[in-house]
Amino acid sequence: MRLKLLFIAFFILQFSLAQTRYLDSVSPVLKTTHTYHTFSKKDSLQLDFYKPTLINEPTPLLVYVHGGGFSGGQRDDANSVQFANRIAERGYAVASISYRLIMKKLGFDCNTKTENKIEAFNTASEDLSLAVKYLIDNDSLFNINPEKIIISGTSAGGEAVLNLAYVYNDNILPKDFKFAGIISMAGAITTLKYIDKDKAIPTQLFHGTNDNLVPYHIAAHHYCSPESDGYMILYGSRAIADRLKGLGKSYYMFSIHGGTHSWSGIPMHRSVSEVVDFLYYDVIKDAKRQTERTIGF
Repeated sequence: MRLKLLFIAFFILQFSLAQTRYLDSVSPVLKTTHTYHTFSKKDSLQLDFYKPTLINEPTPLLVYVHGGGFSGGQRDDANSVQFANRIAERGYAVASISYRLIMKKLGFDCNTKTENKIEAFNTASEDLSLAVKYLIDNDSLFNINPEKIIISGTSAGGEAVLNLAYVYNDNILPKDFKFAGIISMAGAITTLKYIDKDKAIPTQLFHGTNDNLVPYHIAAHHYCSPESDGYMILYGSRAIADRLKGLGKSYYMFSIHGGTHSWSGIPMHRSVSEVVDFLYYDVIKDAKRQTERTIGF
C-alpha cells in the first residue's frame, strides 16, 4: 500500500513538472490567514494567503483587492476564493486582502462629497501598501519574489490598485519599488498625468463599454452632474489603455461591448485564461505586447 501511495505521489509530481508553470495547473494550494496590520486591540486588517505547495523557490505574488464601493464586500467571498485558487495552482502566490471600508456610512454616489471619494481611494491604496510591505518583510513565511508583485482588483478594488500604481503618493513601500503588473476590472483613476514612460507598467484592463457607474472612457463618476456634491471626472480603462498605447508600453485591453458595471467581477471566473495569459507573457516573460480584445455582451 505504501509503495502504491509513493508511486501515485511520484506520478502527480512528474505530471506537474511536465506542465508549464504559470500557464497550467501545477500545484495543490494551501490557504492561511494572517493579520497584516493592527490599529488597536479591536481593529486590525487580515489577508488570506494562497500558497502553491509544490513550488519551493520564491514565487510571483498576485495581491487581490475586492470591490464593494469602499463600503462593503469581503476578501473571501466565493468568487474571490475560486479566483485565488485558480491562479495559485498555476504557481503564483495569491493574497486576498481586507481593507478599511470608510464609506460604509457615507455611501459612494452623487451625494457623496468628492473629497471623501478621493479619501476612500487613498485609504484603500494605503492599506494595500501595508499588505504588500507585510508580505515582503516576512520573507521566511511567504517566500515571494518582490520583483514580481502584481496588484489586482475589482470595481472599487480596481480603482484602489490603479490609484496606488499611478496616482497615490506612497510613503510605505521603498521609493524605488515598482509593481510588476496591474489587473483592473472595471476600475478608473482621477488623472492620467502621472502615467509616463518611467511609471508605466504592464496593465490589464477589463471593462464594459456601457458601464453605468465607473466610466469605460472619460466621464464623471456615476455620471453625476457637475452641480452634485460627488462630481468627479474619472479616466476609465479605455483612456488608460490609450495612454499606455501612446507611450509604447505593454497593456492588455479587454472590452465587453454593451457590458454594464455588473461585469466587474465576471472576468474572475469567465476570463481566467486571459488573466493567466497576461501574467505569463506580459509580466513573467516581459513580452511588451499591446493586446486588444472585444467580446459581445
